[in-house]
Amino acid sequence: MSPSLFAGFTKSLAMTALSEIGDRTFCVAAILAMRHPRNLVLAGCVASSVVMTLISSSLGWAAPNLISRKWSHHVTTILFFVFGILSLRESYKEDGDSDDELEEVEAELDADSNNKKSESKHKPKDDDDSKKHQRPFLIRFFSPVFVKAFSITLFGEWGDMSQIATIGLAADENPLGVVLGGVIAQALCTTAAVLGGKSLASKISEKMVGLLSGALFLVFGVMSLLSGPEG
Repeated sequence: MSPSLFAGFTKSLAMTALSEIGDRTFCVAAILAMRHPRNLVLAGCVASSVVMTLISSSLGWAAPNLISRKWSHHVTTILFFVFGILSLRESYKEDGDSDDELEEVEAELDADSNNKKSESKHKPKDDDDSKKHQRPFLIRFFSPVFVKAFSITLFGEWGDMSQIATIGLAADENPLGVVLGGVIAQALCTTAAVLGGKSLASKISEKMVGLLSGALFLVFGVMSLLSGPEG
């Protein structure tokens, strides 16, 4: 019996939404949208999320071809339990205040912006003139705001718990369903961050999100344990 497309979709949708809402990249998207055009920030963040989901799902899809489905299923089950416990543990350590995370992200973005401004002041005028001539051609393909949103989101998610969980989920469920669910959830979370801005991010309780994420991981672990390896 092949893994269900619907099961992969629903699990990926729920897992990604709870993992991403209110996290660091969510805050980054919210703050960038306050300083730059929202459509470019949204496009950059969503494009990065799509790439990350495709990479993770591809690795998960290849896993059963490298090791048996039985062992990949067991590893995925263990990952669900481990991530569930870690999420619950981290949520109990949270004080429930999201302002610290927002302030930290905002400070890092400000520092990066100030560094770029200081570097531009020390560059020769001839370099600036040459860049002005090159920019109209390059801007058709890559906007600086798009690239910034894309790169920050990509490197912020790389190696994150949600990425590893997506790899494990794609190894045990239908990869196409995992991709669709992950992309839709990422797009919804990013849209909420861009439209809602800093006010929405500050109202989200990280403690509650952590508790829900941990509970969901444990539920998936129990479901995976009861179902057994397929195929």
